[in-house]
Amino acid sequence: MSPDATPDPFTEPVAFGQRMQILRTRRGMSRGVLAGLLGKSPSWVKQVEGGRLQMPKLPVVLRIAEALRVRDLSDLTGDQSMAVHLFTGPGHARLPQVRSAINTYPLTTQREAPPQAHLRERLARAWSARHSAPNHRDVIGALLPDLIRDAQLAVLQADSAAERRTAQAVLSQVYSLSQFFIAYQPDSSLLWRIVERGMVSAQESEDPHTLGVAAWLATQAHRDSGAAHFDAADAVNLETLRYLEPLLTDATDDVLAIFGALQFEAGYTAARRGDTGTAWRYWDTARAMADRLPADYYHPVTSFSKAVMGAHAVTIAVELHAGTESVRQAAAADTTTIPSRPRRARHRIEEARGYQLDGQIEAALATLDKAYEAAPETIRYNGYARRIILEEAESKNPTQRRRASELAVKVGVLAS
Repeated sequence: MSPDATPDPFTEPVAFGQRMQILRTRRGMSRGVLAGLLGKSPSWVKQVEGGRLQMPKLPVVLRIAEALRVRDLSDLTGDQSMAVHLFTGPGHARLPQVRSAINTYPLTTQREAPPQAHLRERLARAWSARHSAPNHRDVIGALLPDLIRDAQLAVLQADSAAERRTAQAVLSQVYSLSQFFIAYQPDSSLLWRIVERGMVSAQESEDPHTLGVAAWLATQAHRDSGAAHFDAADAVNLETLRYLEPLLTDATDDVLAIFGALQFEAGYTAARRGDTGTAWRYWDTARAMADRLPADYYHPVTSFSKAVMGAHAVTIAVELHAGTESVRQAAAADTTTIPSRPRRARHRIEEARGYQLDGQIEAALATLDKAYEAAPETIRYNGYARRIILEEAESKNPTQRRRASELAVKVGVLAS
């Protein structure tokens, strides 16, 4: 290897501080930004990276891993006995079948595609099943392979330009459902194939709502890739908002909702950057859009609604690392009106993050228990929940350590 080359932290015996610096640099993150996310000084980061301070204790290591979006803890520590996937959950048993359906392109027609109305009905039922099932990945993982193949066939067999556009809209929405299944599983390349194909099909459909949903999911995929991709997240998000805005006067509830959901996503990204004013400004704009929707409206993909705005406020506060504000927003949020089990579980995880930030560890662990009750598969695949459980399993407080260990067993967080 050239003496000028950047060492690979995964192949060379590199010290913890060097690994931390390499991974930070790959994320395009400055020492100051990382220090702010950790509640430390830039000087502390520099001393750790330079080897003048030893590897921190596990709770701090886990916070570093979260800030750098490290998928496997051993990538940061160099200790293969700590091969714990933080932001990638276990591979689902149905992942091979879903992957095979996505990777296969039909070029010849061995059978006739189902009518598009039939496909739309199956898709609507799949979304309904996702929101109502505690083990939602298992349910939609069973439905997706046939849905993907049939939606692809419908595009291939379309007889007119108009029929092809509507078929592309259905296919894009099937890819959207697929992204919910694939997210946080150990196949990032498959996730990006789904994101890109969903966006292309949405563009081919020329349907504003379908385009909005595909952009909403692309925004999340970029943002979850780390700080170096925040600009890409904003690019697709803000461009879609500009496209949709002239259509709002006569828009359907679904278009209004996806516009509001994209406004919130812009605020979410701003919060991840630490931009408090921008984050809350976008949340206010999203709330104003939610107020235009019927009281009982609930978007089938994004969960955007009046009911979810309280949960969104908790997320903004947590991403800004504002513990007291997170707890205040959690107390104000009415989660009983959120009809989706996985969305309620996700909100409970965000609440738990807020309680931990505020030093209320018992409340954080109790809230994670509630998340597990709502949707076990949501907490099992959520990196933030896994990080809290792992941290508190090392707690000096025996009660907290025991409770976190019991959660770890239920969730399977240490199974890898």
